[in-house]
This record gives sequence, C-alpha cells and structure tokens, in this order.
Amino acid sequence: MNKIFPQGDGNGNAAAGTKALPGGEGVQTCVTLMNRTGFLCHDRRSCVPASRVCDGVRTCAQGEDEDEAMCRDVPQSLPSFLVARCGNPTSWIYSDQKCDGINNCGDCSDELSPVTACPPCGPGWWRCPSTVFKYCDCIPRVLCRDHTQHCSDWSDEYSCPGP
Repeated sequence: MNKIFPQGDGNGNAAAGTKALPGGEGVQTCVTLMNRTGFLCHDRRSCVPASRVCDGVRTCAQGEDEDEAMCRDVPQSLPSFLVARCGNPTSWIYSDQKCDGINNCGDCSDELSPVTACPPCGPGWWRCPSTVFKYCDCIPRVLCRDHTQHCSDWSDEYSCPGP
C-alpha cells in the first residue's frame, strides 16, 4: 500500500505542506511501493513515481501527472519534492532517482556525500570503488565473478561472494 504525506482533513482540503498548482489543485507527495518519492493522483490512492511525472504519459486516471502548468517549465514548475539537485547546481534529477545505485547526475552526487547521504549498499549490491561510470560506490552483485573488472581493486572478481 502507498503511504500518503501529508493527508487532507477529510473534507477535501489539503493539509499544510502541499503545493498548490496554478489551477488550484493541491499537489501531495506519497511513497511508492518501491519506497521512493511519488506524486499522489487526485484519486488519493494512486502514487506515481516522481520520474514518471511530466514524462509525456498520463499515468493518473485524470492525467494530473501531466498537468500543463506543472510540466510547462520543468524543473522550475515542478513541486520541490519531485526534484533533487546534483553537485552541479544547474543539473537536477527526479527525487526518486536519488540513492538508487545509479549515477544519474553524472558526477555521483546523487549517490555520495557531501551532496547526498545514502544508506550503505543494499543486499543485492557490493561496495567497491567502481570503474563503471554507471555506478558510484556499489555495483550490483550480479556483476560479481563474471570475469570482467567492475571494481578498481578487482574485489568484484576475487572477494565478492556473487549474486
């Protein structure tokens, strides 16, 4: 089940902390089933991953995730909870792309401190200094022991227990 933050008062009034769109509809954050930041549809049940907002595909039943005013000047027109800044202040990603193990910013600032504080590598990952630009501090364990160097110290081939 999706978690919804913040909740309204039950009378259709949005709680404090929501961002009103120019059309007057409140925008609320939610947590997706993958435990990522999402956009709450007007039905108050559907939670769209942040990166699927303003992507040209209407995911919410009423299409509010593709609202013209919200999508007009991305990222400036997006609610702040959908946007995460990279180390380069002119670069941004959707907030659900932060701490996902992938180098979305191009400089690993979405995965490493001091810009981002991510939890340690998850169970499906191996911590090592990566040689693969796509990853930053951890590689997927499926890349371990595949006879290809993915870590600069070769630990993915000699120390990692594998998938």
